[in-house]
Amino acid sequence: MKTLKRQAPELIPGTKLTGKWHGQTYRVIKKLGQGATGTVFLVESERGPLALKIGHENPSITSEVNVLQRFSKVQDVKLGPSLIETDDLKIGDESFAFYTMEYIRGAPFFSHINKYGKEWGSIFIVQLLGDLDRLHQASWVFGDLKPDNLLITSSPPRVRWFDVGGTTLMGRSIKEYTEFFDRGYWGLGDRKAEPSYDLFSVAMVMINIAYPHRFEKGQAEGLEILTERIEAHTWLRPYRKVLRTALLGRYTDAQLMKKDMMEIISETDSKKRFSSSTKNRMKQGKQFKKTEGKRGNVWDAMLAASFIILASVLYWVGQLM
Repeated sequence: MKTLKRQAPELIPGTKLTGKWHGQTYRVIKKLGQGATGTVFLVESERGPLALKIGHENPSITSEVNVLQRFSKVQDVKLGPSLIETDDLKIGDESFAFYTMEYIRGAPFFSHINKYGKEWGSIFIVQLLGDLDRLHQASWVFGDLKPDNLLITSSPPRVRWFDVGGTTLMGRSIKEYTEFFDRGYWGLGDRKAEPSYDLFSVAMVMINIAYPHRFEKGQAEGLEILTERIEAHTWLRPYRKVLRTALLGRYTDAQLMKKDMMEIISETDSKKRFSSSTKNRMKQGKQFKKTEGKRGNVWDAMLAASFIILASVLYWVGQLM
C-alpha cells in the first residue's frame, strides 16, 4: 500500500504562528505559493514582512536551509533570498519545520515581460546566466529553473530567484523539476545535476517567453519540435544557434552562453539602430526631393541620399566595434 505524503498545513490570513524553540511570532498575510517541498506564506513579524516556508517533510526543509546558508557565503552577490531563522511549528499533534527568509518585493517574471516587451527577456536571461555561473562555481545546480520561480525587482529592473527547493549539489540527481523545462522530458539528456542541465532550462525559459502557453512534446522528437518552434518565432530566430547549443548540452558553463547572448543582443540592437536611422534619413531625402520639385535638382537629391546612406553605414560599423 502506497503511503500518502504528508502535506504542509493550509493557513488562512490572520493566523498567528509561534516558533517552538525561539518564540518568534508571525501573522499570516497571504499564501505566496506551493511546491513539491512545502508552502510559502507572506507573514508579518517584528522585523517587518518576511516569507515563511513550511515543509511537507522536515528533511526537505533542512536541505533548503543548508542551500541558503551556502548562498550567504558567496561573495558580492545575492543568490536567492537571505535566510532569517529556522524553527519548528506545532499544529495539533504534528510538528512541522519551517524557516523564514527575506521577502523579495517584485513582479512575477511574465507580468514584467507582458508589460514592457520580450526585449526585456533577453536582458533578464543575461542577468540570470551571470547568477547561475556564480551558483555553479559554488558547486550547486538550480534544478527547477522556470519563470514561476523568478521575480523582477525594480530600480533598476533585476531578475531574482526566490524558491530554492530544487537546488541540488553537483553530481547528484535533480530532486525537483518541471517537465517543460526538464531535458529528460524532451529526450535530450539525463537528470544529473550539472551546469548543462540549468542551461537547457534557460533555453526553455526563452522559448516559454515566446510561447507563454507551454506546449507538449507529443509523438515527434523533442529537438525537432523545439527547433521548429524557434524557427517559427521572429524574436527567437536570432538566438537559434545559442538555443540549439544549450538544448544539446554543449555549453560547459554559463559564462559561455552569456557571452554569446550578449553578442547577439548587441548585433540585433545595432541592426535596429541602422534600420531606423536609414528609414528616417531616406524619408528626409524624399521630402527634400519633393520640396525642390525641379528636374535640375534630382541629381542633388540623389547625391544627398547617398551621403545619408554612407553616414548610416559608418554609424553602424562604429556601433559594432
